[in-house]
Amino acid sequence: ARSGLACVPQGREILPHLTVRENLLLGFWARSDKPNGTVEKTAFDEVYHLFPKLTQILNRPGGVLSGGEQQQLAIGRAILSNPKVLLLDEPTEGIQPSIVDQIEDVIIGFKKQRRFAILLVEQGLHFAARLAEKYVVMAKGAVVVSGKSTELSAEQVKQYLTV
Repeated sequence: ARSGLACVPQGREILPHLTVRENLLLGFWARSDKPNGTVEKTAFDEVYHLFPKLTQILNRPGGVLSGGEQQQLAIGRAILSNPKVLLLDEPTEGIQPSIVDQIEDVIIGFKKQRRFAILLVEQGLHFAARLAEKYVVMAKGAVVVSGKSTELSAEQVKQYLTV
């Protein structure tokens, strides 16, 4: 995190015995800058604006949260580290559709702000295609095709992603 990379890992990696607030504080404490109290309040307010549900469950242990709540918490924790690059690894995995829509809206907001680069690793092609400016398809650890998302054809998808 101190190098500017924040990761929201597949599986979320929430610390189950820490509360939501304590999990969020871990992200904030990982910042490379030395924020004051005003910056802390502003940063947390941003996360609570993006994910209002978190304000209702601040004292709940991370381990008892639903998958969607954990994903919101993991993204919030990453944002609080003030990253230059945000890596989202399978952010839609195991998440109910309404939360997927919310996460999509949050990512679109990040793109508009252009505060940091976003690297999205996602098997859900339709979700990824709606968000990405560029794409890379990999097979067995090697890049098989890449380009602008607007140029990705249905035929390419079928060719490279059909098993």
